[in-house]
Order: sequence, then structure tokens, then C-alpha cells
Amino acid sequence: MTSILMGAATLALMAGAVHADSHSAATADKRIALSNNYAGNSWRQAMLQTYEETAEAAVADGVVAAADAFTTSENQTTEQAAQIQNMILQGYDAILLNAASPTALNGAVKEACDAGVKVISFDSIVTEPCAWRIAVDFVEMGRQEVDYLATRLPEGGNLLEIRGLAGVSTDDAISQGIHEGVEKHSQFKIVGSVHGDWAQDVAQKAVAGILPSLPEVVGVVTQGGDGYGAAEAFAAAGRPTPLIILGNRQDELKWWAEQRDANGYETLSLSIAPGVASLAFWVGQQILAGEDVPKDLTVPFLTITQDDLDSALETTPEGSVANVSYTLEDAQAVIAGAK
Repeated sequence: MTSILMGAATLALMAGAVHADSHSAATADKRIALSNNYAGNSWRQAMLQTYEETAEAAVADGVVAAADAFTTSENQTTEQAAQIQNMILQGYDAILLNAASPTALNGAVKEACDAGVKVISFDSIVTEPCAWRIAVDFVEMGRQEVDYLATRLPEGGNLLEIRGLAGVSTDDAISQGIHEGVEKHSQFKIVGSVHGDWAQDVAQKAVAGILPSLPEVVGVVTQGGDGYGAAEAFAAAGRPTPLIILGNRQDELKWWAEQRDANGYETLSLSIAPGVASLAFWVGQQILAGEDVPKDLTVPFLTITQDDLDSALETTPEGSVANVSYTLEDAQAVIAGAK
């Protein structure tokens, strides 16, 4: 966790490049809505909780008039497009969007922009040029997984890839980085790939289904929310536990600590912090306040190493995800860095 906190401190030093005035008076009558496509895992639940905490405090402080959150009942682009259109009709000034597809929602996003609504996509972003995008470098995250495996398993071997939610930009980007990493480290070979939907139970079932057809697996590359499910599937099949890259979920961290204490198991855990929703809120507030905000903003992903494990586990609630909540000052620093 040290890495992201140091990153935030570095960004804070850059905040002097932007106006310290948050222009909250300029947004006191503005209304923000969150459009979220999926809430079926611990990361999304933590994301929604962080957003609600940030939004409730901002409304109470008079920064904005409303900051409502909405999640579609199904991960369907048609349903989320209809949700965005309904937000336009309800007169929201800005929409924060965690998108079901990078392209399929572009029509609805363009409708919002044409109606004067600011659209800020985050985590799973959209490609419509009128929207803003906030994300980590998910391709680099995938590359770093394989880079780490290369340091631990220099002789290479077979890998199992667990992907996320099909059709979402995050899934495509992390998978791209993983495959680029395998091209770089040719001693590795991906011998199987399943979709775990970033959820422990889905991943466990998917891995259990493919394991009988796989040769020996030395490593599992993942996207978050799937590591513990993979470990359970290997254990149930009576197969040796490979080196599994984890995704900062509490159940994964707990399992990791137990394995470390029992047999010295060592791995790496990394993911985007659910608190990116709080960053999206403050970026949206700054846009509504008239700040000049670049269309593409990048935040560091949260990395947990063996040295960070105990402190990360201690501060991560049961059933949740290691997290960082962003402030207005953090948003101003990220904006300044992008400039």
C-alpha cells in the first residue's frame, strides 16, 4: 500500500499548479448522478460505498445539491443506455459512468454531451470523445503481472488466465497487457483462459471446469476478485497451488497470509482502488466549477507486496477490498499532473 500513498503524496506536491479554490459555490446547485453497470462483486460494492460516503458529505457541505447513485439490474448496455437517457431527462448536470462497454454506450453519451451534461467515465471507460476518462493503465497492470512471474519463475511454464467481465474495456486492457507480457517473457505459455467476472464464486466454478483439461500450471494471471476462487479450485482438484496473482480482496489477502505463515507462500496483489469513484466525483465537481480538465486522467493502481501484506489486511474490512479514498486536493493534483 505504500506505493500508492507515496504516489498520492507526490501528486499533492503538484497541486499548487491548480487553483486552490474548489469553486464549491459555483456547484452548490449542481446535480451529479452515478451510472454503474454492475455490483456483483466486492470491488463494486466497495466502490459504491466509497462514492456514497463522498457524495453524502459533499451534499451535506453544500458542495453540490445532489449526488445520486444508480446501478443497472443487469450488465446490459441497452439498460445502461436507457439509464443515461433517463438521467438526461431528469436534468442532472454531470454523469459519472462506470460503463458496460467502451463503445456501445457512445450514442447515449453523445446525447448527454449534446444536452450539456458532462460525462466522466471511470474504471470501465468509454471512447466517445466528448466524455472524460479516469483509469489506471490496465495494460501496464497486466504486463506487470507477467514481469513479476518472470522474477519468481525464471524457467517459465504454463499459465492459466482468469479474465473479468466480458465486453468491458477493463477486461480487454488487462488481458492485452498479460498477453504482451507473455510475448516478452516467452518462457511462459497461456494454456487456458476463463472468465471469472471479477467474482470469487464465478472464478472458482470456471477454474474448476477447465482444470481437468489442463497440464501442470505454474502461475495464474488474474484481474481481481478471482484469486481466492482459483486457489480453492486447485485445492479441491488436489492439484499443487500455483503462484496466483491476487487482486487486493480481503478474502485473497487473508488466504495469502495463511499460506505465507504455513509454508512461506509469496505473491503479488494489485488492482485499481475502489476509491476511484470518489476521484471521479471530485473531477466532475471541478469540471462543473469551470476548471480546465484534460479528457484523459490516469491514477496509479494499488500494489500490495509481501512486506505490505499485514498492514493491508489489518485495514481492509472483511468481505471488502483494500482501498484509498480520494479528496478534492487529490483530484486537483491528478488534473495538474495530466496538464
